[in-house]
Amino acid sequence: MKRIGLTGASGFIGKRIIGLAVERGDEVIGFSRESGKNIPGCVETRIFSAAALDVSGLDAVIHLAGENVFGIWTARKKERIRQSRISGTRAVAQAIRRASRPPAVLVSSSAIGYYGDTGEGPVDERSEPGAGFLAEVAVEWEAEALAAKSPDTRVILIRTGIVLGPGGGALEMIGPIFGLGGGGELGDGLQWMSWIHLDDIALLYLHALDHPGIEGPLNGVAPESVRNSQFTDTLAQALRRPALFRVPAWLIRSALGGFSAELIESKRVQPHRTGEAGYTYRFPRLYEALLATFGEPEA
Repeated sequence: MKRIGLTGASGFIGKRIIGLAVERGDEVIGFSRESGKNIPGCVETRIFSAAALDVSGLDAVIHLAGENVFGIWTARKKERIRQSRISGTRAVAQAIRRASRPPAVLVSSSAIGYYGDTGEGPVDERSEPGAGFLAEVAVEWEAEALAAKSPDTRVILIRTGIVLGPGGGALEMIGPIFGLGGGGELGDGLQWMSWIHLDDIALLYLHALDHPGIEGPLNGVAPESVRNSQFTDTLAQALRRPALFRVPAWLIRSALGGFSAELIESKRVQPHRTGEAGYTYRFPRLYEALLATFGEPEA
């Protein structure tokens, strides 16, 4: 049994980590900015603030908290994205460094936005960071997490792709559109997408904290990257609905501004070190991951 501290415990990934951790007998201590908040599945809730963050008595910390990147990137939105990741991760690292008995491991979230637009060529954990807003944020974000590293504490960075699963994430937004027959390709449909099922990203966090030899970045993506056109066709097949529409790139840019790059640029990311770390995927293929999310389509 491990005592695991978890920020972002009420989020899409956090809730699944709690469920899986409790199933295997761990205790989860949730961190919240709201005093006295009850987080289902957590044995205790502690305050998440730079001054009061307390990681004493924890075997591990999983850090997920951060502003949602989905939405129109106004200047204020971009600053919230950046500050929530930089200042929040700094607070976690500082709490670990000042602990009399620091946790043995910090598993901190990051994003495949680290690689920028990958074009046609695949990238993996050995690749350099790319260009763009999220790439710049990810570099700073990861540097703050790595500040927690010491002889007592190892640090793992999970660079997460598009997370597919019930109850949240990308499919919560686009699933109903496809279900009504209104889905379609984004831009020319040739851009690569790197995805992972909710169960796999949650289990990868737990796998990383369980194995003392794992450190540094791991790409939280499935082995199968797909083009947007293939993703569209596979989702339509899983839902047994047509996907006849195409959303032009100019319209996406006009509507979403800077965030549009995350939809129409390529993210062809391979989980090289994740495979080396011995993680076995529950859902390595897109169609199976979508069926696990939506269930078998009606005949």
